[in-house]
Amino acid sequence: MYLSPGSSSMATHIALNEVGAPFETRPLTLQKGTRAPEFLKINPNGKVPALVVDGTVLTEVAGTLFYLARAFPQVGLMPAGALGEAEAVSWMSFAASILHPAAGQGPERVSEVWRIAEQKLAGKEWCVGGKYSIADIHLFRLYWRFKDRFGLKPADHPSVQALHDRMLQRPAVKKTIEAEAKIVP
Repeated sequence: MYLSPGSSSMATHIALNEVGAPFETRPLTLQKGTRAPEFLKINPNGKVPALVVDGTVLTEVAGTLFYLARAFPQVGLMPAGALGEAEAVSWMSFAASILHPAAGQGPERVSEVWRIAEQKLAGKEWCVGGKYSIADIHLFRLYWRFKDRFGLKPADHPSVQALHDRMLQRPAVKKTIEAEAKIVP
């Protein structure tokens, strides 16, 4: 797995730790490493994560999370049934197309989209069907990264903050944060 500590690839790293699959990390810096000719042969888009599975390169957080959830169904990271799967994909699409790009659109947009996330999650323990899933991993990683950077207040996002706090108690999340803190790409 090609990653950059703390970046979007962290979600895939968490999922790898959740499923217990053996993997090797290939750390990169976002500005220099992901633009290196060697990496651009792996992912011409120059982004992490890039997960190489049996010679096939999977990119984008949603794609890698979806694969891991489906490849390791016994772990239960994919919500049950077609509707549950669609809800998970919907959450991940929201994270990738609305939440993540807001960082480049200014603090007002960041506040607006996290209010929407709070409305979507309000009153729920987890994003889909009352069970932990890949949607929670994706949402957590973005909030984990954005909350301090943009001064998101827990009182304004109590459901998202509660999910964040639950996630920090998960062994796979702790393991990932500790491992990425030690990486010097």
